[in-house]
Amino acid sequence: MSPIDDRWTEQETRSRLITPALTDSGWDINQQIREDFPLTAGRIVVRGNVHMRERAKRADYVLELKPNIPLAVIEAKDAQQQVGAGMQQALVYAHMLDVPFVFSTNGHEFLFHDKTVSSGPVERILAPKDFPTPGDLWERYLSWKQLDEPSASVVKQNFYVEDPRKTLRYYQAVAVNRTVEAIASGQRRVLLVMATGTGKTLTAFQIIWRLRQAGAAKRVLFLVDRNVLADQALVNDFRAFGSVMTKVTDRNVNKSYEVYTALYQSITGTEEAQNIYKQFSRDFFDLIVIDECHRGSASEDSAWRAVLEYFSSSIQIGLTATPKETEKVSNIEYFGDPVYTYSLRNGIDDGFLAPFKVRRVELDKDIGGWRPTSGQRDRYGNLVPDRIYMGRDYDRTVILDKRSVVVAESITAFMKSNDRYAKTIVFCEDIDHAERMRQELVNANSDITASNDKYVVRITGDSQYGAVDLDAFMDPESRFPVIVTTSKLLTTGVDVQTCKVIALDQTINSLTEFKQIIGRGTRVREDYDKRWFTILDFRGATRLFADPEFDGEPEQTKDVDDPLNPTPDDEPDSRQSPSDDTEPLEGRTKYFVDGVPVTVLQERVQYFDKNGRLVTESLRDYTRGRVLGSFASLDEFLKRWTAAEKKGAVIRELADHGVLLEALEQEVGRGYDPFDLICHVVFDAPARTRSERARRVREGEYFAAYGATARKVLDGLLTQYAVEGPIGIEDANVLRIRPLSDIGTPVEIIQAFGGRTAYEAAVQALEACIYESA
Repeated sequence: MSPIDDRWTEQETRSRLITPALTDSGWDINQQIREDFPLTAGRIVVRGNVHMRERAKRADYVLELKPNIPLAVIEAKDAQQQVGAGMQQALVYAHMLDVPFVFSTNGHEFLFHDKTVSSGPVERILAPKDFPTPGDLWERYLSWKQLDEPSASVVKQNFYVEDPRKTLRYYQAVAVNRTVEAIASGQRRVLLVMATGTGKTLTAFQIIWRLRQAGAAKRVLFLVDRNVLADQALVNDFRAFGSVMTKVTDRNVNKSYEVYTALYQSITGTEEAQNIYKQFSRDFFDLIVIDECHRGSASEDSAWRAVLEYFSSSIQIGLTATPKETEKVSNIEYFGDPVYTYSLRNGIDDGFLAPFKVRRVELDKDIGGWRPTSGQRDRYGNLVPDRIYMGRDYDRTVILDKRSVVVAESITAFMKSNDRYAKTIVFCEDIDHAERMRQELVNANSDITASNDKYVVRITGDSQYGAVDLDAFMDPESRFPVIVTTSKLLTTGVDVQTCKVIALDQTINSLTEFKQIIGRGTRVREDYDKRWFTILDFRGATRLFADPEFDGEPEQTKDVDDPLNPTPDDEPDSRQSPSDDTEPLEGRTKYFVDGVPVTVLQERVQYFDKNGRLVTESLRDYTRGRVLGSFASLDEFLKRWTAAEKKGAVIRELADHGVLLEALEQEVGRGYDPFDLICHVVFDAPARTRSERARRVREGEYFAAYGATARKVLDGLLTQYAVEGPIGIEDANVLRIRPLSDIGTPVEIIQAFGGRTAYEAAVQALEACIYESA
């Protein structure tokens, strides 16, 4: 290396050595070379009511055949480092981007990791002049994917780009590319699993767009189960199809269009004459995309399956957040294994989905049960069968009037202590329960509901006002309604982006239904202060987080019910419209029992951790785990703190590792700086307040070595430290703030120490004295 190389930063190495090597090998800097490629948004970490984002992941370089078709990842290091220093990091990014070619470089050489190699070395060193051309990597890629030339012409089709500044998220591009490649290879049934809130409709649009551009699919049917999904597609993600697109309405068919959106209810029915899809010939559609395919297409006797089998010659793509796999119903049996899965945990880890905390509320009559007295009758004179009733029975067989009061009061108390206007969905057992819960929530919030009757509303399939209230509830700009009670209607397909609270007062044993309900809160809307959400669980439904299948790859398996909480027979018939909110519970005998006292036994808060587990974890335990992952002992932490020229660098490092210093300060005390918070909470060392540390410095001999003006400055810095901690005195702008600004201008103050170098040395010495004998 030449002497100048030793002084180059990573950015200088990239601009002077790496980028020129790429362009010399034929890579187009405007179309094929992406620098600082954004991968994740940074996981949102929440403890208590404090949050922070971890550092987002960015790849130094991504090389693309064309936009959104990546081939390689390059991780760059400065010229002083070893050529392979970035390989481990690059391999992680390559796995995320689903690319086989991985490079690590210091600018002088490239370490090339080639996943397409079937024999011989996987890694080898390349000189810059030998860096592969775009044609080289594309040819190897096609061979690796076993794509012939006709297939390659499909895979090479452009994505639709309306605004070059708005790019797809990495996983959306992977989902599109995997699906298009599978179809180009001859696969006719494709399953794509993407968590709620990750952009399934946008992904579907890009798949359809590219297949139409390639001539692989001219006429397309986008099949949905909710009107709102069809309408959203028309005006948002699918609008680029323009005049060739239509929505099937009023059971009318016009065969002059090429892209159709339709509710399966609008093209099917219980009588043959209602099956208007048969007005199309069996080979009319080249491609059918089924959104939320877990709801119907998986079942052999469902209306969706009848449609798909009628158009059996078409390519068929199933989209779902929750593939359904039971003995009787299977997405995999019909579509095959998913070509790509982007799960809830993936989305939370990447920071694209909102994390959540769970507040489990246990009621005495749910845990210990309730038994009627001999001959006890309900409010209508019905004899209550003599047995022990548990949580699964309430609001299904027995209605304890006080129980709904306690649940409503608990929800209200939580909102009062956090945010009275946080949009909240309360899931109830059935329509009757949803109405009773609405009444109790109205009463519990009488200070608001007396003047605004839209603060609490019921949205169920039988309500003629439900559609209007639902539109307002979904609108981020609309303050009302705030609290919505429902049963089945809002479990899927409804996009309430600002929902911050999901209250579960419903017996849930279906993992599919549970995932869909949780998905109502996973949107991140930072512009509306929506970064996480809370699940209030009154029925123990969050036990399903412990199911090994909750966030894993779907497998064909038989659902096994909880023997203490058997699956109720209340799943809507797949042949009926979900908007009907049909629930067999309505016809069951129910006993309304008044006056039985119900109390809250305990509440506990849990978090969904990085390993996908629901854990009960204190802020102190969480902090201890995060810090010990970087500093194995107090001595190691002290050495790092002492060696740092600026303590702010260590503080930022802690923040990057997810340490919530603001939340820790709220719990331990606001008078402590980050150093003492970490030493005390993680390593059980005694903590000193900032004021105490400042006083000890003033009582020592530190000031004696400085002149009068310098001593005033240092005393002012100590005052600033006592208020803000070390970051407050390391920023040179502190010299512009009183009382320091009263001493002189920044230039005059620095000159009092003999220049900037001497001033910075004095600040470092002051910090060393502050933390002396820590």
